Amino acid sequence: MAEVRPIWNARVLTLFPEMFPGSLGLSLAGQALGAGIWGLETVDIREFARDKHQTVDDAPFGGGPGMVMRPDVIDAAIGKAVEESGPATPLIYLTPRGRLLTQARVGELARGPGVVLLCGRYEGVDQRVLDARRVEEISLGDFVLSGGEPAATALIDACIRLLPGVVGRAESLTEESFERGLLEYPHYTRPQVWQDRAVPEVLVSGHHEKIDAWRRDQAETVTRERRPELWSRYTAARNENAAPGDRPSI
Repeated sequence: MAEVRPIWNARVLTLFPEMFPGSLGLSLAGQALGAGIWGLETVDIREFARDKHQTVDDAPFGGGPGMVMRPDVIDAAIGKAVEESGPATPLIYLTPRGRLLTQARVGELARGPGVVLLCGRYEGVDQRVLDARRVEEISLGDFVLSGGEPAATALIDACIRLLPGVVGRAESLTEESFERGLLEYPHYTRPQVWQDRAVPEVLVSGHHEKIDAWRRDQAETVTRERRPELWSRYTAARNENAAPGDRPSI
């Protein structure tokens, strides 16, 4: 019987393959991994070192603190991963200097064949191999991690949730933060009164139109207050899509 390949595959280049699957082996991601919906493979970068000490880094030209991952070692590891994944699979380096990861980009990656993820360590990777391989550089935010592995886990998890058959109710995905350009509205469940705090009355009214309006208002409010850059993009897109007669006058 022919081997059944997963519909989406993540191949991770790392110095610490034992960090995977980690949390990706649990909950929804783990169940989907066990069901063959997605696949996970690691490539140990150190195996591509050319000396007996398996050296993967060296001092930076121009001086400075720390070490830089060598281009020859990284290139050999990438070559192996690309050969196995195919040229159509996006090649991504997780780095604070990359473009910010968005839900839109996650959706694009989830609709493809998978990803090849390069996890850096030390001060990063020699720029020449990134340029030569045309590696896409992605950041999770304006902060620094000890290595790219936690960021790779987060990116993979975000993609897996969008694969068919992973999340039970597809409607759940459309209500989440960023799907409509807004942060998500607050949620409530039983008990209806907890520590003298009651659930907003509209949510127990049974009036679905009012509930939808309340949730939209809450999502807009929290986005405006907490993420002004998202709010600016949202309002700009809303005004752009509005009919001429519906646009606010300036």
